Amino acid sequence: MPTKLLFATRRAGGLGRHPDPTKSSVRAFSTLAALAAVLLSASTARLDAAARGGPALALPDAIPLLAPPIRGLGPLPANVDALVAAVARKYRVSAEATRDMVDAAYLEAGRNGLDPLLIIAVIGIESRFNPIAQSDGGALGLMQIVPRYHYDKYDAEAESMLDPRVNIQVGAAVLKDYIRRGGTEEAGLQLYNGSFDDESSAYAHKVLAEKQRLKSLIRRGA
Repeated sequence: MPTKLLFATRRAGGLGRHPDPTKSSVRAFSTLAALAAVLLSASTARLDAAARGGPALALPDAIPLLAPPIRGLGPLPANVDALVAAVARKYRVSAEATRDMVDAAYLEAGRNGLDPLLIIAVIGIESRFNPIAQSDGGALGLMQIVPRYHYDKYDAEAESMLDPRVNIQVGAAVLKDYIRRGGTEEAGLQLYNGSFDDESSAYAHKVLAEKQRLKSLIRRGA
């Protein structure tokens, strides 16, 4: 998922009008230069104070602006905690483990142009957030991937399909491919489940209903 820029160019008022990109770049560069100057000044003052035996000066409050997004995986909704808490509670998984899986879902959704809630819904339906789930047919992990069909999407010698991040990475790529082939989200989900001939699209409806439930949880959390 693309990382949220600290200094984003704002759209100007009016139809189809945008600010001069050169001026925007100059403003962004000036702001960065000012921040760098503040940091350098603070560091110098700290060293001077330490050399004189005095107390080290605290860094300015502006520094937290430079902190990276959550786990470096790109921007997540401000109310994602409500989603994590609800999923952890429903599927009886620790909040920390759930947060890692949700982070991975948002990351891979961004990489594949998918709705992250769709990936999370598939995980809920396929494995109930059990990273070591295994079916009689050999499907493994959170998104129930059959490794022998998807060796082109991961390094089988170095990576395990029971690793949650690897599983979500492969599952998201497979889901993207099936949606492209099916032409719609519903058709792609039926392909993912191996039940494309099911005229009732029962699997797709089940996943989409879970996705809608998750969306409602986020709205209520907001």
